[in-house]
Amino acid sequence: MSVRPRTIAVIAPLRHPIREPHAGGLEAMVWDRVRMLRARGHRVLLCAVAGSQFQEDGPAEFRLPAVVWPDERDATDSTFPPGHLERAVPALEAALDFIRRHADTIDLVDNHSLHPQPLTWADRLGVPMVTTLHTPPLPRLVPAARAAEHHGRLLAVSAYTAAEWREHGVEAAVLPNAVDAGRWHLGAGGRDLVWFGRIVPEKGVHLAVRAARLTGRTLRIAGRVGDVPYFREQIRPYLGDGVDYLGPLGQPALADLVGGSACALVTPLWQEPFGLVVAEALATGTPVAAFDIGGIGEVAGSAPAVRLVRTGDAIALAEAAEQLATERGHDPALRLGTRTAALARFSLEHRAAELETVFDMAGAGAWV
Repeated sequence: MSVRPRTIAVIAPLRHPIREPHAGGLEAMVWDRVRMLRARGHRVLLCAVAGSQFQEDGPAEFRLPAVVWPDERDATDSTFPPGHLERAVPALEAALDFIRRHADTIDLVDNHSLHPQPLTWADRLGVPMVTTLHTPPLPRLVPAARAAEHHGRLLAVSAYTAAEWREHGVEAAVLPNAVDAGRWHLGAGGRDLVWFGRIVPEKGVHLAVRAARLTGRTLRIAGRVGDVPYFREQIRPYLGDGVDYLGPLGQPALADLVGGSACALVTPLWQEPFGLVVAEALATGTPVAAFDIGGIGEVAGSAPAVRLVRTGDAIALAEAAEQLATERGHDPALRLGTRTAALARFSLEHRAAELETVFDMAGAGAWV
């Protein structure tokens, strides 16, 4: 199919701005998506929390209310402050109504919201919608996704996630997340271990701390604190003495950190839908020791630079990390091979062409 420039409305989640340093993998993925589509000649209108990048020339209706906690010590990624949804959902409705009223100037909606509202509008927007399922089947999303199957197109970030949704009566094609080869550059490795991502209980960074101490290597942690009580109780007491917290880092600094490490620890304790940090680490040449849960094994594939262990087993994780760090943490040829194999599967440039084909099919009312 031919690809033509389109006007695309991208709907981001309601919680965090789409900007660097990224709040998490989902926000990083949307940021990359917008930047990539614009670079390929498309006009992109980003509907996202106020303070996001890429909103300079967009409609005012596309600036959604920011999340403001009365007391930041209570902030978590699993709840909203009192009254936020009462402001945010009507604002999202106004954005959707803007799309409906300007359907003659917008070619497609690229939906990444974790709220069901965009899906419930799929049959009345007058614009084709492609929705990416980034999470397990959330109860609030399942009914809306079932209904929207007849009015939009559904994608899942992994075959694992697609299978989970299928068990709830929702069919989705698989289009994995991707990494930008130009921004996740090859690193030289190092001696230290690295953990990066959202610091929340389900990401299990406390087990990475435990594993790192068993190896005797320094662990450097980078990421936004998404659950303040968890960080205060489970992470802060162990900082120092070989555990360093660097805070949230912009992508260039994060790529330098990951690429300068001997091994990345990936420790999810929930059914991880994809595991973008695995692909990002491998793109820098850094091997990965990870818990085998959710879509992590799918992202790992048959890569020799990945060792998967039983979820929650810090001892096995430490052994895997030490083996990878010793064998692959410094070897330039092995690191280059790791990167090359990762980009063959997860290159953003390759994924862009696939995405444009999906958009063409959605615009033509076709789907396979």
